[in-house]
Amino acid sequence: MKALFLDRDGVLNVLRRNDYVKSPDELVLLPGTAEALALLRLHYSPILVVTNQQGIGKGLMTEKDLSDVHSKLQHAAKGIDAIYYCPELESAHSFRRKPNIGMALQARREWPGLRLKDSVMVGDSRTDMLFGKRAGMKTVLVGDNSDVWHDEPQLVDLRYPTLLDFARSL
Repeated sequence: MKALFLDRDGVLNVLRRNDYVKSPDELVLLPGTAEALALLRLHYSPILVVTNQQGIGKGLMTEKDLSDVHSKLQHAAKGIDAIYYCPELESAHSFRRKPNIGMALQARREWPGLRLKDSVMVGDSRTDMLFGKRAGMKTVLVGDNSDVWHDEPQLVDLRYPTLLDFARSL
């Protein structure tokens, strides 16, 4: 089974710099997200979101708030099969928190037949690319985070301006 792992903020929805999506009304999908997911569904199953959400650990939102945000995301962007998240603070060094691979291993347990080596991680940060590489996946960098591309090109297998551009390339 060839899965597609997607980071959330900056890949599916607008990244709130120095802030968090704390409620459904703060979730703004990036243009083309729904179309991209429909195209990606033709090539990947399952489609899984993996996201660090330390806003919970900081007390800025609750797990219920995050659940409401994710409900809106799944309703607005059809095709997401599951969402995995890590609420712990970065300082906790949780195995679940990207770039560690706990969420990938959880997904593999929950999706029998999922092969990480045949899967793809799409993200917009170094952390996402490290997560993908550590889990043995192909990595796709989207967005304008040129630091990763220029400083650590070995982490990036493919690069596209947007998720939709990647989906259209398949």
